[in-house]
Amino acid sequence: MTIWEAIAVFAAGIGAGTINTVVGSGTLITFPVLLAFGLPPVTANVSNTLGLVPGSISGAIGYRRELAGQRARILRFGLIALIGGLTGAVLLLALPSQAFDTIVPVLIALALVLVIVQPKLAATLRARRERNGTIAHRDGGIALLVGLLFASAYGGYFGAAQGVLYLSLMGLLLHDDLQRINALKNVLAAIVNGVAAVFFLFVAHFDWAAVGLIALGSTLGGQLGAKVGRRLPPTALRAVIVVVGLLAITQLVLK
Repeated sequence: MTIWEAIAVFAAGIGAGTINTVVGSGTLITFPVLLAFGLPPVTANVSNTLGLVPGSISGAIGYRRELAGQRARILRFGLIALIGGLTGAVLLLALPSQAFDTIVPVLIALALVLVIVQPKLAATLRARRERNGTIAHRDGGIALLVGLLFASAYGGYFGAAQGVLYLSLMGLLLHDDLQRINALKNVLAAIVNGVAAVFFLFVAHFDWAAVGLIALGSTLGGQLGAKVGRRLPPTALRAVIVVVGLLAITQLVLK
């Protein structure tokens, strides 16, 4: 890895850590950068997952004030995230690499669609609840648990837009402030990335240089995201995510 490539990976880590803390989808920044520098898709994904763990923890710490009073949710949803994340990590290595090459562009495309339509979908569901005089379940019910399980399995498998999936599910099914939901999202992402990383350490191939650079960058980005997240225009973030995601799809399809 040249010095310029190292700087690019480090910068991508900062961007990913920041976006993961604020919204999610940071993988859509780091993953295509690693692909562009010649890492195979599965190795790039594993290295990216390992590198983003410190960033997830950093973002959760940055939102610690919003976590007050959510201990029961963290324990309940955290167990689901642990099971789902480990399942996704196992699937990543159990499925042939050709399956990864085929599935990931589709997953990214679906994630980008979700990024675009999520605000309108959330507004529609809120309006429907207001018309019907109903409110969201206090803890989301079984629907949220099932949704978090699948979202966590997806996160352990790849992770792009995992945070967006969490925000969409909890935003739709929990009656709570968005910033508190975002804080909880950061904890769940840290759990998923952490359990997948521990699993990968023993059974997968990864690039230590990429891991270290992304880890340093994402840790800084996690703190940055926690500080400025409430001030960043959501539309601008979604635009960046969509552009980077389209570049990732192009990179994978043309590889």
